[in-house]
Amino acid sequence: MTSSGTNHSRPAVPGPSDGAPWAAAWELLLPAASAPARARGRTLQAALREAVRTGRLAPGTRLPSSRELAADLGVSRGLVTEAYEQLTAEGYLRSDRGAGTWVGDAVRAAGPRARDLAPRSSGARADFVPGTPDLSLFPRAAWAAAHRGVLAELPHRALGYPDPRGLPRLRTALAELLARRRGVVADPERIVVVSGVAQAMALLGFVLHARGLRTVGVEDPGSPEHGALYASAGIGTVPLPLDDEGLAMGPLEASGVHAVVTTPAHQFPTGIACSARRRVQLLDWARSVDGLVIEDDYDGDFRYDRAPVGALQGLDPGHVAYTGSVSKSLAPGLRLGWLLVPASLSEEVVERKRTIDLGNPVVDQALLARFLERGDYDRQLRRCQRAYRERRDALVAALAAHFPGTEVSGIAAGLHAIAALPERYGPLDRFLERTRAAGVAVRPLAQYGTAVEDGLRLVLGYAHLSPARIRDGVALMADAVRD
Repeated sequence: MTSSGTNHSRPAVPGPSDGAPWAAAWELLLPAASAPARARGRTLQAALREAVRTGRLAPGTRLPSSRELAADLGVSRGLVTEAYEQLTAEGYLRSDRGAGTWVGDAVRAAGPRARDLAPRSSGARADFVPGTPDLSLFPRAAWAAAHRGVLAELPHRALGYPDPRGLPRLRTALAELLARRRGVVADPERIVVVSGVAQAMALLGFVLHARGLRTVGVEDPGSPEHGALYASAGIGTVPLPLDDEGLAMGPLEASGVHAVVTTPAHQFPTGIACSARRRVQLLDWARSVDGLVIEDDYDGDFRYDRAPVGALQGLDPGHVAYTGSVSKSLAPGLRLGWLLVPASLSEEVVERKRTIDLGNPVVDQALLARFLERGDYDRQLRRCQRAYRERRDALVAALAAHFPGTEVSGIAAGLHAIAALPERYGPLDRFLERTRAAGVAVRPLAQYGTAVEDGLRLVLGYAHLSPARIRDGVALMADAVRD
């Protein structure tokens, strides 16, 4: 018997079990022999479990005797015996007295460890699918500097469980930002830091459901995500059509809903801005039914022909819940956003946020707060606005050159444009078939709702493409549909 502190020279391949199924798992056990003496037993047990879980030791495989394995690995027999006994107790192995130790059949070989289900690019030669900012514009140097600063200044006590609403420092910085840039009536006490607009919608859905609401109005056409988000809270959605001024009031009033989701600054996907008259009508409706307008200000900072129109919430904070995020200005992967709720809903929203996740990560919140306070966020917005305005101009010019007669509708804002191509390039099905075959990814407006007129209208995302790639992509699309 060898000592547990002795590390004998080991054979290059298993001796007594050479050629058996056991040999396939041999290399997994070798680190146990070279591990520190105190960790050697735990390392051997972990290696054996891994070999069984992954199927490298298949059910029914007979293991070497404790004496043989100990000699091969250069460890004590007691270590191997203890490992066998422990894994037998856990169900990984089975032992028949006098007949040896075998791999049990309770464990099934594990599949691939971790799949990546993140949305992927279509791989198209030209990808005009909307919704993605230019992630190469993420301010890595400034973000890294802010991260170092936060870690240096954050007190130890701040690393405990946070206020579920968010760090007071961040809520204060967000209140200043939203009041200054979006005209919001921003009380830091009613701001809740959330994991993006998606969580804001889900939180409101749970609270509204608890209050007895079972339906919420959504824009048609509109974001395809809203239906699933509210369904997760047990609430159905009622599609409501638009007109040239925003949500059509007649269908809204006739729907019977008491809450409606809208994107008044820059409607997705049509690109229209809610008129001043329609804003007043929408708030009058909310007051008349004691209802709630849920304002999704998803890209309200990006207006290229004039200063952005202020948020609807500034006109009536008591009937509008306002939400936004850094997904379009920084990166969606940060999962950082905000929800500003009316006072009447505040306590319920905060309690629901607390029970869901106990609040957002503290370091990330402090980092964003520092980024806001030092002016880095404003600089990032200006940088993105310059880039996206140039790209929109490139798209409009390319469409005029390659698809004469195309009408680009909606305001000059955001990360996408609506292009109505002349009928001679249709019908829509044939157009999509040809562009797809040429490696061009585009989305028709009809894909975002039912209240869409017939015609060749496309939703073209441009923010993630350079001007050169935009021009090349439109040219490729034109070549694909040319008779």
